[in-house]
Amino acid sequence: MTRSGPTTGARVAVALSGGVDSAVTAALLLKAGHEVFGLTMTTGFDAVSAGGELDHPAGGLPHVAAAAGVARQLGIPHQVVDVRDTFRQVVVEPFCRLYREGLTPNPCLACNRFVKFGRLLETALDMGAGHLATGHYARVAKDAAGLHHLFKGRDPAKDQSYVLYGLSQDQLSHVMFPLGGMEKAEVKVLAARMGLQAAVRPESQDICFITGEGHADFIETWSGTRLAEGSILDTAGRRLGTHRGLARYTVGQRRGLGLGGPHALYVVALIPEANALVVGSAHEAASRWLSATGATFVSGSPPPAGARLAVRLRYRARETTGVVSYPSEDPAVFHVSLDVPHRAAAPGQAAVLYRGEEVVGGGIIARTEALERALSALSSRPRRPVTREASRREDRPPAHLQRFHEES
Repeated sequence: MTRSGPTTGARVAVALSGGVDSAVTAALLLKAGHEVFGLTMTTGFDAVSAGGELDHPAGGLPHVAAAAGVARQLGIPHQVVDVRDTFRQVVVEPFCRLYREGLTPNPCLACNRFVKFGRLLETALDMGAGHLATGHYARVAKDAAGLHHLFKGRDPAKDQSYVLYGLSQDQLSHVMFPLGGMEKAEVKVLAARMGLQAAVRPESQDICFITGEGHADFIETWSGTRLAEGSILDTAGRRLGTHRGLARYTVGQRRGLGLGGPHALYVVALIPEANALVVGSAHEAASRWLSATGATFVSGSPPPAGARLAVRLRYRARETTGVVSYPSEDPAVFHVSLDVPHRAAAPGQAAVLYRGEEVVGGGIIARTEALERALSALSSRPRRPVTREASRREDRPPAHLQRFHEES
């Protein structure tokens, strides 16, 4: 298996953010003899961090100015790419809506798949580049048959392979991750040694379009309506208190529930149909199985039923292991029986499958044992039954998740 990338002297675009990772990426490619130029996205939300309006012109944005400074220092051409419409449609709007519908989406999944390695990659190719290089901590390699493989970055603390599982073979054939075999500390030392101004720039945040306020406050501001309060129930259906809007909570959460008592309580499930937050013990919040929908696999082929693989259920979560199966003939829906019950399997998050260091693929969590257990308990109550028939179907996600996958 060989490292994927162009021959020396090829034209390569670098996604410049103005930070240390993209600056070192560009510098390394220049040193390797490539013809390098920089591209910087403006999403329409960059100005929030600059204290401006959502449609602030790109020229006044700190990250654009920083990226332009990197380009000047390295002596490479630089261009700003306006992705505002795409970013709103495939990242921000689904993020806000899905949170309101009781899910816990990860906006980086859609951003990488449809914006960075969608719109930005298309722009790079249109400008004559054969590859788009970024500062992601992940690795791509090509086997003898020409198939591209995606691997974790060497630095486990910075590995970003989780948010890249949805990239296609075509996308992987045009991307480069020069930092994938390095640790963050090495990158910082290298930046200082190269005299790059970006070496002292602060780290970027996880959700780039939300600064200062929390995600729930952002959702209220974006939609123009407040999150609706509702009941906090235990798994027997007894009312324990009032929640401040489902978007403020996620499965497995313990803090911030506003509930007293002698025993720790965790979020077991969010039931948007009843605007109810179900809490319970650590045991009740844990799931021994989950189902994921909208699955994609890096090679294009799903792993065989019965394969035991590592599974990561959140971006920075520790991996667990489980056995993969398929409830129907549709490989876009897979089921994982976990070896150890997991307390943070949240619908809306991705379940990403690994074989050692290699990313196999992944899908969006639609059903979990904890969710089904909560629905069953609440449905058996004599008053105000709660049902979600779609979530009991093995061959499709709940209705609100179907809309998510239609957009994808």
